[in-house]
Amino acid sequence: MAPAAGAVALHSSLCSISSEKPSSPLRSTLHVAPKPKSLLQNHPLYTPTHAKLSLEFKEKILCLEVMGVDAGKALSQNPDLRTATMESIHSIVSFLLSKGLQEKDLPRIFGMCPKILTSDIKTDLNPVFDFILHELNVPENNFRRVVNKCPRLLASSVKDQLRPALIYLKRLGFKDLGAMAYQDSVLLVSNVENTLIPKLKFLETLGLSKDEVRSMVLRCPALLTFSIENNFQPKYEYFAGEMGGKLEELKEFPQYFAFSLENRIKPRHMEVVQSGVNLPLSVMLKSTDEEFRELVKQGGG
Repeated sequence: MAPAAGAVALHSSLCSISSEKPSSPLRSTLHVAPKPKSLLQNHPLYTPTHAKLSLEFKEKILCLEVMGVDAGKALSQNPDLRTATMESIHSIVSFLLSKGLQEKDLPRIFGMCPKILTSDIKTDLNPVFDFILHELNVPENNFRRVVNKCPRLLASSVKDQLRPALIYLKRLGFKDLGAMAYQDSVLLVSNVENTLIPKLKFLETLGLSKDEVRSMVLRCPALLTFSIENNFQPKYEYFAGEMGGKLEELKEFPQYFAFSLENRIKPRHMEVVQSGVNLPLSVMLKSTDEEFRELVKQGGG
């Protein structure tokens, strides 16, 4: 089924539009079947408690819910949805399907970024796809893969967010645009001044040089996604305090920060201490449970 046809099929089945403005070109194009009266009358929004809600607003909420989007959460995060027309929502969906996304992708995308539902196609969405195509060198047939990896791309300004982040990351040493697009695209929606730079600065406060920090994040880009308060600080305190670790170990294995402190680092460290076996940091954390038990058993024997 062609993207445009998919859009029609999706919304013909999910979101019947009221009979107001029957001359609307979009309504004529969609060939929407009449909605069974009982569908809305039996919905909780049609109880007397919600009698003041307009028919169009109720239809909008029901449409979002049937699409798999939490309407309450979406409206809370994007109040502009309250005044958005059904036609505008249809146009957003049709546009995304025309770019290669599939109907099954939309609940997650809209659920994560309800702002997309009220975006302007010309000034908001088109520039993002142009950025993905021309600046990340992603072919059109891979748009879906990139957007599904990081839906927030579609809710980000190219001028104010995506391009500045890409320029900064390139200067930092990220050269592989393919990896940036398909694996680390979340870095592109991270604010340079308020998110990326503070994390690098914190790592430097541990005693690491700028070059050492740069090397660490290039080997483990996920470092730039971790929270200073909830990840770096507690894990480093445990590493330097309880484990007596040295910075050289972190430089060699920056992935340490990617493991759960409570579920992986602490239990395995305590077991290693109790068994008296000496394991490199990477081996202690990366080995499977079976491999780890065998290593401890051998060391204890």
